[in-house]
Amino acid sequence: MKRIQIKNLGKVLTMATLLVIFTSCNGQSKASPEIKTEAGSAKVDIHTAVISDNIEAVKKHIKDKTNLNEKEKMGGSTPLILACVFGKTEIAKLLIDAGADLNIKNNDGSTALISSAFFCRPEIVKMLLAKNADKTIKNNYNQTAYEVVLANFKETKPTYDMIGQMLAPMGLKLDYAYVEKTRPVIANMLK
Repeated sequence: MKRIQIKNLGKVLTMATLLVIFTSCNGQSKASPEIKTEAGSAKVDIHTAVISDNIEAVKKHIKDKTNLNEKEKMGGSTPLILACVFGKTEIAKLLIDAGADLNIKNNDGSTALISSAFFCRPEIVKMLLAKNADKTIKNNYNQTAYEVVLANFKETKPTYDMIGQMLAPMGLKLDYAYVEKTRPVIANMLK
């Protein structure tokens, strides 16, 4: 039973994450770091700004009162969920402090907490827990943030391999030794 859930989680995360990335960035691997000043609005959309680590553009979106909970069309991820997937800790903090909804689900039912747990982002997990992110929310495969990090790393490594390979061109970096070591730490944080 556990193996089936992990297998499904891998498929869901892979498809949802790929759809998020390619939709958000319009198929481009790098976003322009420039910001329009004449009109006073950010030149890049907020999803692209997050993925490309364009902190100034994210700050501009916050200042301009862009909808911080806007879901990208294909995967349904918010800017905060993307920050969690890609380990953009400073951007996650900006979005959390600006009032982004912590408990919105993307299309696979993952929240910012589920995403940051799975991708082993302990600093982001701490920030989300400090702001009372809901630990009881389950994704579409009936798993909480705690449950997505319970399995042995060797069982989930193929999922990380697939996601890492597909999203490396978009900037996703997975340190397997770190992920393996950090999964139990995050599980303890979420108990």
